[in-house]
Amino acid sequence: MTVILHGYWRSLATFRVRAALNLKGVPYRENIVDLSKGEQFEQPYQSLNPQNVLPLLEHNGLRLSQSLAIVEYINEVWPQDSLLPLDAAGKARVRSLAQIAIADVHPLIVPRVRNYLEQEYGLSEPARLKWVRHWFGKGTQAIEARLEADDLSGLYAHGDQVSIADLALVSHVVGARLFQMDMSGAPRLEEIVGNCLQLDAFARAHPLAQAGAPATPA
Repeated sequence: MTVILHGYWRSLATFRVRAALNLKGVPYRENIVDLSKGEQFEQPYQSLNPQNVLPLLEHNGLRLSQSLAIVEYINEVWPQDSLLPLDAAGKARVRSLAQIAIADVHPLIVPRVRNYLEQEYGLSEPARLKWVRHWFGKGTQAIEARLEADDLSGLYAHGDQVSIADLALVSHVVGARLFQMDMSGAPRLEEIVGNCLQLDAFARAHPLAQAGAPATPA
């Protein structure tokens, strides 16, 4: 069955899944759900994912949401070039790094949160931008500290093999850049992300390489 990815160019979570599919060489079709038009709240997407968020992966009758769960599914169904280390400690480390970006930062900067801050608390756009940059900054500091705390990173977040951690860290940095964050305080993170973005799988998955994206360099 064809793999269908429901996504949108600016969705950082979709970026992670898109890159994972590319790394595994899995053909897929992307169905665009335009967040700027609120299509995530309309049919037919509403019936596919009542949570009204992206991404959603359809494969073999399954409908899977949440980017990290989708990536782990992809990794198990297409086990070549595993995105997880073999050892338990390594698996825990890459998942921990990934969760800083996916669980601690990303939920706080998405449009529904920014819209809530405006509608319920009257925060202006500059105030909401300050909010977003604050949480990106906190996450960046935490990630950089973790990368510097041991000698387990190499070309990528965990040695010289791309892992789930890299999918999360690249989306984190790309998102931070879209909000014009200063990343100079995280040189190790920047180096790892730069190495990842040299790979075709990441370059083709980049938000600004997708249909509908603005012609603005990241």
